[in-house]
Amino acid sequence: MSPALQAIRGMNDILPADAELWEQFEETVRDWLAAYGYRPIRMPLVEPTALFVRAIGEVTDIVEKEMYSFEDALNGEQLTLRPEGTASCVRAVAQHNLLYDGPKKLWYMGPMFRHERPQKGRYRQFHQVGVEALGIPGPDVDAEQIAMCARLWDDLGLTGIRLEINSLGQSDERARHRADLIAYFERHQALLDADAQRRLHTNPLRILDSKNPAMQSLVAEAPQLISYLGEESLKHFEGVQQLLKDVAIPYSINPRLVRGLDYYNLTVFEWMTDQLGAQGTVCAGGRYDGLVAQLGGRPAPACGFAMGIERLLALWQDQGHRHEVPVVDAYLVHQGEAAGRFAFRIAEALRSGGFSVHLHCGGGSFKSQMKRADASGAAVALIVGADETAANEVSIKPLREGFEQPATQLRVAFDELADTLGDLIFPMEDDNGSL
Repeated sequence: MSPALQAIRGMNDILPADAELWEQFEETVRDWLAAYGYRPIRMPLVEPTALFVRAIGEVTDIVEKEMYSFEDALNGEQLTLRPEGTASCVRAVAQHNLLYDGPKKLWYMGPMFRHERPQKGRYRQFHQVGVEALGIPGPDVDAEQIAMCARLWDDLGLTGIRLEINSLGQSDERARHRADLIAYFERHQALLDADAQRRLHTNPLRILDSKNPAMQSLVAEAPQLISYLGEESLKHFEGVQQLLKDVAIPYSINPRLVRGLDYYNLTVFEWMTDQLGAQGTVCAGGRYDGLVAQLGGRPAPACGFAMGIERLLALWQDQGHRHEVPVVDAYLVHQGEAAGRFAFRIAEALRSGGFSVHLHCGGGSFKSQMKRADASGAAVALIVGADETAANEVSIKPLREGFEQPATQLRVAFDELADTLGDLIFPMEDDNGSL
């Protein structure tokens, strides 16, 4: 006998109990995004490798070490499982000229792929909600996206999530800061670890995001980008802060917040928690005004963010929140060939009438079927045997409290079943609004 096959490490099955939790989360997210005027977009899971090299940056951990890339055996094209969604979304917007008639507010939800060491909240296949606003300049949409996140935390009942913000300025400001940063680290080159040494002349800004404890004091004394911001960049950053203050969203400025992707400019932000161990960032984003042109579209301002679904759901559960397991209205039991065919008709008729029905399949005694009916959580059991089939009737046995129960088991005509079931499970209110 061959050994059972297993899922790839870091790519997890989402079993029914958890999948129902995901469904509840996704429904909340869709309602939340609609309230802010965002529309859905869906992009392929596989993209040209060049897309991410150009968008994310060649000297980044994602491109250098984490992407699942391969050569298409049919045509030799270099392809990659998407490691993030912004580049794909912007590629789609540019390719289909979606900004021809004005700005767009878009969102997507789905799996991303990075070859990392799996740990809680960090998987090789992980899922994100991404939100992108394209064609809109100014600090107001930056602040609105931050406010959106605060509202979602409230909708989900999440607590203990704090906001950090920073500004990366514009390219000329970063260039001056970059030169001084390189000079600073060159003077302390003996203290740099291997990653920092490698990035010193290619992407020195990422050294500021180092998690190496031995380098924290060195990084803390490094030149801060915010000191290099010009008048317009400062005005934009101050505008974001003022709008956040106007709606009472607390934040802290973190001058070392640089984000791990090269395409950001001006506003960057992260929502963080101390309740998930090392994987404390649950949502991150910012402005990326140059990316649309960088990927072949007409120049357009843009900003967006992404949140990790696994991390948010882990936090949601850690804080004691639970979802209600969905149950059906009725469990239909039957015995005998003729009764089985009659039960099949009954189930379809009730579903057409708006009821949820679990039709027992696979045979078994009435006793064993009734045990399953009781365990299902259904409000009633519908029973069809030889007598009911011959009389074109159905027996109804209440299984739960909370609705008007008959004194004894009911037996009703097939044509009257939907109305009777509705009266039992969903009692009508009287004219005064009481039951």
